[in-house]
Amino acid sequence: MLRLFLLLRSSLGALDHFFRYLVPLLVFGLLNGCSSIDYYGQLASGQLQLLQARKPVAELIADPATPAKLRQHLMQAEQARAFASAQLRLPDNRSYRVYADIGRPFVVWNVFATPEFSLEPQTHCFPIAGCVAYRGYYSQGAARGAAALQKQQGLDVYVGGVEAYSTLGWFDDPILSSMLGWGDERLATVIFHELAHQRVYVRDDTAFNESFATFVEQEGTRQWRAARGLQAQSEDDGGQRDQFVTLVLASRERLKTLYASPLTAPAKRAGKQAEFERLRRDYRALRDSQWQGKGRYDAWINAPMNNAKLLPFGLYDQWVPAFAQLFVQAGKDWDVFYRQVEALGKLPREQRRQVLKGFDLSPANRR
Repeated sequence: MLRLFLLLRSSLGALDHFFRYLVPLLVFGLLNGCSSIDYYGQLASGQLQLLQARKPVAELIADPATPAKLRQHLMQAEQARAFASAQLRLPDNRSYRVYADIGRPFVVWNVFATPEFSLEPQTHCFPIAGCVAYRGYYSQGAARGAAALQKQQGLDVYVGGVEAYSTLGWFDDPILSSMLGWGDERLATVIFHELAHQRVYVRDDTAFNESFATFVEQEGTRQWRAARGLQAQSEDDGGQRDQFVTLVLASRERLKTLYASPLTAPAKRAGKQAEFERLRRDYRALRDSQWQGKGRYDAWINAPMNNAKLLPFGLYDQWVPAFAQLFVQAGKDWDVFYRQVEALGKLPREQRRQVLKGFDLSPANRR
C-alpha cells in the first residue's frame, strides 16, 4: 500500500488535485478490506493513465502531423464544445477541450447486478459520487471476473462497455478515442450529456442524474442542429429508439408484477423466461411491421437476457419526460431550468420522486 502511495506521489507532479482526490478513496478502501483496495487501486491507476494521455485539442488541430480524419473530428467537437457553454449554459472549463487516445473500444466496463427475482440493482457507494447502480472497471477482464463472482452468488449480471464518463468536474475530462467512432453529431451529444453531469449532480440518485443528462443531450442536440441550419432529427433517428425503450420498460413492469406475486421460485423462473421471449417477439413484430425489417437492436435482443441487462433503460430514461416539461415551464431558459433542477435535487429523495411523478410520463412525452 505504501508503495502505491509513493509511486503516485512521485509520478503526479502537477496532478496534486488527483492525489487529494485519491486519498479519501484509498482510506475508504482500507476500511472495507483488501478487495476494496484492489478495486480502488484499479480506479486510481485507470484515471491516472487518462490524465497522463491528455493533449489539448487546439494543439492537435494545429499540428500538421495529426491525421486529417482525427483533425476533422476534433474541429467539429471544438465547435460543439463552444456551443455547449455559450448556448446550453453548461460549464465552461477544460473538459472536452483535451483529447486522449486510449487504444481500446471502451474506457470502462460497467457491471450491473440484480437478485434473480428483482429489478432492484446492487448499489455501490463511493466517497465522492455517492451510491450508483453499477461498478466500473478499466479492464474488460477485471469486469468479467467480477461478474463471474457475482453470478456464483446467484445474481443476474450484465457487463456493458462505456465509451465516456464524467468525473463531475474534478478533472478536465478528455474527448476519448473511444468516442470518435460514433460520428460527429453523436460525439457532440455525448459532450452535452457528460457536461450536464458537471452542471447538476445529486448523490445517490442515478435515475435522476441520468434522465436529466439525457434530456440535456436530446434538447441540446435539437438546438445544435438548428444552430447549423439542419433539419430536426427524423422519426427514424429517434423514434425507433423511443419505441424500443418503451418495449423494454413495459417488459420491466410485467417482470416487477411477476416477482411480487406469491408464485413459487420455479414458477417465477419459468415466467421470467417467458417474459423475455415475449419481449423478443414484440420487438420482432415492431421491427417487421414498422421499421421495414431494419433491426438496429437485433444483436441486443438476440443475446442472453436477464434482469441486470434491463437496468440501464430505467436509469437513463425514467424521468426524461418530466425534465422536458420542466424545461417548457422554465420558458426554455437554460439558466432558469438548471435552477429548478437544482431545487428538485435538494428535496428528500421520495419527495423529489413524487414531484417528478406529477408530470405526464407517457411515452409520447419521452422526447
